Amino acid sequence: MREIDIDQAATELEKGATFIDVREPAEYAEGHLPGAVNIPMGQLPGRTDELDKDETVHVVCASGNRSGAMTDFLTGSGFDAVNVAGGTSAWIRAGRPTEK
Repeated sequence: MREIDIDQAATELEKGATFIDVREPAEYAEGHLPGAVNIPMGQLPGRTDELDKDETVHVVCASGNRSGAMTDFLTGSGFDAVNVAGGTSAWIRAGRPTEK
């Protein structure tokens, strides 16, 4: 599984890369990476048609565990997927901005 750290994630966000947040809607509403789209882990297998196989999909959750599993799932489904190591928790600890 490919992973990037928070600094690399910030660079990719600035470039307009695709980010999906696989946390539950209530978690997402508390604060998420700017521009990240919420597709909860349990819904992702049925919503892959919302993603572009021609673009890298950056996957984030709270700590990197759920997003790691979903990165593996997406990779196995033919997507170029990358896990954001440390998740939203690491993003916030690094002082990065969130949206609500």
